[in-house]
Amino acid sequence: MDDAWVDRWNDRYSTNEFAYGEQPNNYLKEQLTPLGTGTILFPAEGEGRNAVFAAKLGWKVSAFDISTEGKNKAIQLAIHNQVSIDYQVGELQDLNYKAGQFDAIALIYAHFPSSIKSTYHKTLSHYLCKGGLVIFEAFSKKHLHYIAANEKIGGPKEIDMLFSMEEIKADFEDYEIIVLEEKEIELNEGLFHNGLGSVIRFVGRKK
Repeated sequence: MDDAWVDRWNDRYSTNEFAYGEQPNNYLKEQLTPLGTGTILFPAEGEGRNAVFAAKLGWKVSAFDISTEGKNKAIQLAIHNQVSIDYQVGELQDLNYKAGQFDAIALIYAHFPSSIKSTYHKTLSHYLCKGGLVIFEAFSKKHLHYIAANEKIGGPKEIDMLFSMEEIKADFEDYEIIVLEEKEIELNEGLFHNGLGSVIRFVGRKK
């Protein structure tokens, strides 16, 4: 990822206010709360709202992002909530995760550049144990129409960074599909996710 990409996210996370709020994503909350705890990884975790939520449930939490400012906010949020998270800054190929290390991976609005997003998904899958879960929510390719109607909903404006169900099936082909759907939802997450949007939701168990 180039410097402009890193600078964009450092700029977004550099203010005192949390860009996407301090509360967890509703779908993550719905999926994670009934589960037993274990080890979980949050890619592209930004300011830490979801990682901190998982830590409060008792999960052993790892997270990463390219943004130092995001990490700083996440650690601040973790301290405020009296929990601990392991948060690394860097690109996935430079981090030290191990095969089968995690019981769950939560991809919540983890919109990686189009040139690497499938590679990242397949690499992340390598770090998930057999029987482990992927929990995924991100904007669908139909979301461009929602941005045109309301820019406050946020999300990438490049269609190749958005998702289809076919892409998810291809990226996570060796998975039992528990949930896979495209859905219109109402978001109210901080400053940058507000209004109606179109999302892909996926929960899969690694075979």
